[in-house]
Amino acid sequence: MSVLVITGTGTEVGKTVTTAAVAAAALAAGRSVAVLKAAQTGVRPDERGDADEVARLAGAVTTAELARFPEPLAPNTAARRAGMEPVHPQEVAEAAAKLATDHDLVLVEGAGGLLVRFDEAGGTLADAARLLGAPVLVVATAGLGTLNTTELTARELRRRELELLGVVIGSWPDEPDLACRCNLADLPEVAGAPLLGALPSGAGALGPAAFRTAAPGWLSPRLDGSWDAEAFRTRETG
Repeated sequence: MSVLVITGTGTEVGKTVTTAAVAAAALAAGRSVAVLKAAQTGVRPDERGDADEVARLAGAVTTAELARFPEPLAPNTAARRAGMEPVHPQEVAEAAAKLATDHDLVLVEGAGGLLVRFDEAGGTLADAARLLGAPVLVVATAGLGTLNTTELTARELRRRELELLGVVIGSWPDEPDLACRCNLADLPEVAGAPLLGALPSGAGALGPAAFRTAAPGWLSPRLDGSWDAEAFRTRETG
């Protein structure tokens, strides 16, 4: 796996912090890593974007950002309102493929969910993944409602014949409720793919050194970590 596409089941699900954890675990395993943000929205030119945050937390990664739009909207809408050229899936794929020539792992972080539109032709992150032939990692929430959004995302990936590598819970609460605990068993079932990690709530607020030390323990060996889904499920559900 030289390119991994990372999407969420929606916005504010922990996608950027998960991307940072995957990058940190790969770096700890001795791999060189690049992070590509396909389209950054809602950030001024002088502000730090998601790729910058990944680098702050994870460490020595190469970062790239294809476009930045000022309003916090879907990329196509934000581009149109700003009078700027949108990003196209082909551009995302070409940039990722170029980075892959001199990095062991390229992480392509989307904007919001899988089908958020990049351009007026309806191009999405799923189209970029198809062009790359890359697997997709889905970041999901822990609680009530996540089964529906995760299954919808997984079904769309299967419909497009894209590989769903697995699911990571972007923020696991300190005191999980009944829905969270049940979802540990139900998420892999509805996704048809394994649960590959769970990041603790507030992980992104850790200092960089603490984050880098802890990150491999939040992710499974498939993502260069040591996290064990069954052991985590047993511990959290009693």
